[in-house]
This record gives sequence, structure tokens and C-alpha cells, in this order.
Amino acid sequence: MIRMLLNGCNGKMGKVISEMTKASKTISIVSGVDRNSSNIDYPCYNSIDECKEEIDVILDFSRPDALNSLCKYVKEKNIPIVFCTTGYSPEQLGEIHDLSTEIAVFHSANMSIGINIINNMLKRISNMLYNDFDIEIIEKHHNQKVDAPSGTALLLANTIKNSIKEETTFVCGRDGISKRQPNEIGIHAIRGGNIVGDHEIIFAGKGECIEIKHTAISREVFAIGALKACEYIYKKECGLYSMDDVVIMSN
Repeated sequence: MIRMLLNGCNGKMGKVISEMTKASKTISIVSGVDRNSSNIDYPCYNSIDECKEEIDVILDFSRPDALNSLCKYVKEKNIPIVFCTTGYSPEQLGEIHDLSTEIAVFHSANMSIGINIINNMLKRISNMLYNDFDIEIIEKHHNQKVDAPSGTALLLANTIKNSIKEETTFVCGRDGISKRQPNEIGIHAIRGGNIVGDHEIIFAGKGECIEIKHTAISREVFAIGALKACEYIYKKECGLYSMDDVVIMSN
């Protein structure tokens, strides 16, 4: 069994992963880290430095401000880590990249297999459609989500941007009197209720419209992907890995 430490174990995703892992034949949670340690059936610590158990991999579903302590810990212990947290600053993303030169690091903005299949599709079709279609992204999440646009929307937007040969620019929301420019990629964030996660990519042309949509029905879809990531990165050499690697491996 792969021995996992779950950082953010009592958050929304942490609770889902804790429950799903009970039925896993490959992974067991041997310890967790969270400010709230109630209703946890494994050792839970306020700080990762307090952890006493032997660990094979760390799964992080917490907040960006936990990054420094996690990086320090995995470097000292030489433990691979899966980052599922979103909302990182460009500087923090640089730290994750630097960490991957010393440790096996898995980082994806969205752990859903479906989203990552769509992301691979966008790599193939975006440049093909760009000259004849306006590109807009709409993302919807629950009213407690703190970052906007979502990490997934930015993942999709950056994939589109990097696939297009011409220079493009992101426009987050629209307000006032301003005509849409041909080189824009629009990104729109909606927050409300308990929406788990909807992402829609629209290619709007003259006389036709292509829409690619993914709806997360429950948080279990992210837990499934996260556990697959932990299995994938176990005993891997240092480097930066993502859900692309898991999707390619599945094929």
C-alpha cells in the first residue's frame, strides 16, 4: 500500500478523498494536516512538521499559503508530492517548477480526467479555428470559491493561447462600452450556490458555433484523479508531472 499524507484533510475535497480512500486497494491515508482535526479517523496535525508517520507521497488540497512549508518538508524528506491546490501566484508556480528539479512533483489545475481530455483536444483544434472563430470561456463554481478565474479556466485559456501562433490576450469579464477585439480570449467567472464546477469553451463563428462543455457532477471526480496521480508519481524520479501524463498512460 502507498502511504499517503493528506494536507487539507478536513476541507471539502479532503473529506471526499478520506472517504474514497477507505475502499482503495493501493493507497491508505496514514496521516493528515489541517487546522480542524475533528471527525478524522487517522492522526491529524496542525503542522506538517509534527507528522511522525512514514510517508510515501503527499497529496495537497489546501491553500496557496501552505506552499512554503510543503516545499521545505518534501525536500528534507525526499517525498513526492501532488499539488491540487489552485490560486497560486506566478511566483509560487515558479517555486513549484524549481521544486521539481529536486523532487517528483505532480501539479494540475484540475484533476478530472474529462477536463484533461478536453485540454488535449484544445491543443489540436485551437489554432485551426482561431482565424474564423471568437473564443470565450465561461466557468461556474460555488459561492465559497475564493479565486477567479478558476485554475481550470486559466489552464484551458493558456492551452488555447499557447496553441495559437498569433499573439492573443486574455479579457476577464466585460464591462462598459468596448468592442471585442479579434485577438481576445474571453474568460468569465460565475459564482453561486453549490455548483461543483462547470467549464464551457465557445468557438463562435459566422453562422456556426462550437461549444465544448464539462460538468463536474460531484467532487468525487477530482478525488478519483487525485488518487490516480498519487499512484502515478509513487517512486517516480524528480521532474514535473501533470494529468497529461495520466491521460496518456491510460491510452
